[in-house]
Amino acid sequence: MQARIRSVAVSDAEAIREIYAPFVSEDATSFEILVPNVDEVERRIQMQRDRYPWLVFERDARVLGYAYASAHRSRPACQWCVEVSVYVDSQAHRRGVGRALYEALFELLRRQGFVNAYAGITLPNAASIGLHESLGFVSVGIFRRIGFKFDRWHDVAWLHLRLAEAPRPLQGPLLPGSLWPEPSVMRMLGSCAQSARLD
Repeated sequence: MQARIRSVAVSDAEAIREIYAPFVSEDATSFEILVPNVDEVERRIQMQRDRYPWLVFERDARVLGYAYASAHRSRPACQWCVEVSVYVDSQAHRRGVGRALYEALFELLRRQGFVNAYAGITLPNAASIGLHESLGFVSVGIFRRIGFKFDRWHDVAWLHLRLAEAPRPLQGPLLPGSLWPEPSVMRMLGSCAQSARLD
């Protein structure tokens, strides 16, 4: 049984939607109200993947989870900062898939030249807070009553990870496509995938 982490493809949209749907329809992890259709997921993949990494964890041709980065703010001075998210199929929870995806994602972001990563977590979510803290994130505050879903208000905790100490960052972050040909990147992705506990 082979496990691997790879760059997302548009053809992954249906599998990604199936993983993401319960986080929209069953709880407030996502503040979306309606589950996006496959066409919308395809559009999001196409919009993001040329600038920010978007990874999937695959075992025996089945996608078990995905992680991605996106812009933290639109102003040019914030271009070295990203927001990160990870979603894992319910059948693969607590088996290291999310950690493996995040470790690979953060290494790619470092190689691109990003400096800060931020994660927003709807409270309560002890498992997600624990995962992020175990990877080095620290709390920077809570946005109180910021989202109204399922007939009640929700708080969101914000956490921060310093990806790199850079007195002066790169002129602009590298594009992820420039990293894929590097053998060291492929080895890193393979190593992260093997760290998951799937058996």
